[in-house]
Amino acid sequence: MQVYISADMEGVTGLVGAQDVQAGGQDYQHGRVMMTEDVNAAVRGALAAGATRVLVNDAHSSMRNLLADQMHPEAELVRGKPKRMGMLEGLDGDFDAVLCVGYHSRAGALGVLSHSYMGHEIEDMWLDDQPMGEIGFAHATAAALGVPVVMLSGDDAACDEVTAWDAQVVTAPVKYARDRFSARLRPAIEARKAIEEAAAEGVRRADSRSGQPRTEVAATLAVRWQSATVASQLEAIPGVSLRDARTVEVTGPVPQLYRLFGVFMRVASSLTDQQPYC
Repeated sequence: MQVYISADMEGVTGLVGAQDVQAGGQDYQHGRVMMTEDVNAAVRGALAAGATRVLVNDAHSSMRNLLADQMHPEAELVRGKPKRMGMLEGLDGDFDAVLCVGYHSRAGALGVLSHSYMGHEIEDMWLDDQPMGEIGFAHATAAALGVPVVMLSGDDAACDEVTAWDAQVVTAPVKYARDRFSARLRPAIEARKAIEEAAAEGVRRADSRSGQPRTEVAATLAVRWQSATVASQLEAIPGVSLRDARTVEVTGPVPQLYRLFGVFMRVASSLTDQQPYC
């Protein structure tokens, strides 16, 4: 039983603002500790349910957030960037289950630190005209690789979002959104117990969901940017077309679209002086 964990930061226990999740923020170092502890809880749950290998991908911003020396000793860690598969670096069909830890809801949702990959730069995204953010794209990509997403932790908006994609995903809400930068928090001990239990339950259920075939069925990705300049520049990529002045679209197998979207973000960052916010 091989388990893959994609670890984001905005949905981590106790974190509610940019100062908690952005390097240089006054509470960022504390946020790193909180993120590491949430991930370790998921690792413990996966191992308790029979995982023989756990690979963790640090998937937030610089992708150098998790404290390597405080990670669970039985977990492998993928750290730093660039990564061709970004938030899913290292995931392939050899894995039996994906756990998403610390995830957040998509741009426009009333969830804690909600956004889609690049803060204000991306206004909306669709896969085959279904609105999505980081949760939906990760779920669709993992499914295309033949690996089910079986567990997610984050705020209640993130948990609701993944359940709308797949009702079989076990969720662990660690906070309840009051607004984009405020939440009612579960006590840290209680939240991590919920993560550990959800991870264990998700991995146990993975047996009944594993073995789903890898699919190369084409899908259409559309991204609406705040800036028409970004869309205009992306149109130069072969296969990418404009849906309107600020929206680009491209069709292909989902894992290929996921890699290509990483290129989109690098182009957008070069034009806006922003680092990807995911």
